[in-house]
Amino acid sequence: MIIILKSGVSEEQINHVIERVESLGLKAHLSRGTHRTIIGVIGDKSQLLPSRFQAIPGVADVISVLPSYKLASTDAHPDPSVVDISGVKIGGGHLGMIAGPCAVESAERMDAIAESVRAAGANILRGGAFKPRTSPYAYQGMGEEGLKILRDTGAKYGMPVVTEVMDPRRVEMVERYADMIQIGARNMQNFVLLTEVGQTRKPVLLKRGMSATIVDLLMSAEYILSQGNPNVVLCERGVKGFDSATRNLFDVAAVPACKGLSHLPIIVDPSHATGRPDLIPACALAGVAAGADGVHIEVHNCPEDAMSDGPQALLPEQYQKLAGQIRDLATLFGKTISPAPGSSR
Repeated sequence: MIIILKSGVSEEQINHVIERVESLGLKAHLSRGTHRTIIGVIGDKSQLLPSRFQAIPGVADVISVLPSYKLASTDAHPDPSVVDISGVKIGGGHLGMIAGPCAVESAERMDAIAESVRAAGANILRGGAFKPRTSPYAYQGMGEEGLKILRDTGAKYGMPVVTEVMDPRRVEMVERYADMIQIGARNMQNFVLLTEVGQTRKPVLLKRGMSATIVDLLMSAEYILSQGNPNVVLCERGVKGFDSATRNLFDVAAVPACKGLSHLPIIVDPSHATGRPDLIPACALAGVAAGADGVHIEVHNCPEDAMSDGPQALLPEQYQKLAGQIRDLATLFGKTISPAPGSSR
């Protein structure tokens, strides 16, 4: 960190800043220029908080050399992280294939969809038991019964399962059933929830908020990492745009941008990003080509009857075709797809 002092700062003020730095167990290096005096600060990263120094008399500005998302940054972890979801790896050259319906609706429907996506090559099964909806009158999910159905279906087909948690009071319940816990876009900055999930040690799928910057996303990941849980997978799922042609603006550039800033794996969700089945394949492939570590796609065997987000789901046969294309592209880029633990593929 660098502390820039005001023009005309007194020796007394300079000494006070240095004393304050050293009182925190840090080292201060004074540099006097013709027009500006600066103090370089070196030491324990946890103490390098700009707010500690900005209010000191004589200080003009404080510049962080290291990013605020210290644990999520490549400075903390130069090599790409690999997150293991009950035998399925994401990151470090391993591609995650997450697929399933938006919401768990019944055991029979979940079974049929799981059978089809696993046969197509998906290695993680998704399904929502708790649904964050814009309208309080929309389908809110089956709750714990939905979690049981998802768990049983995943066990039947040998697939780890991922599902969303919305409430800190439900974290313990979701943890019992899920192999991976999803934090949805609407809760990306629910810091109490992030802290609770960080204490579970379960892998976390963290979706980018609809109006969140990339740094906002990484700072939310930092909340989870700071609790001792290193198993975080980022997800680009589209941000608010001005064009109504798609549900959201698919920010494919976020994939290489995140990879340049963080060691955490990042996947793409073209279903929520576009809201249009006809655009999902192209955007999924674009995400993988941009370096994504996985693809998250909604699949439903009868979208017209879906309780949630049916219009943006692929049919099983459409997913099968796309999954083959993703595998071919992954091979081209030297990535591997871990088979579902119970799969013979």
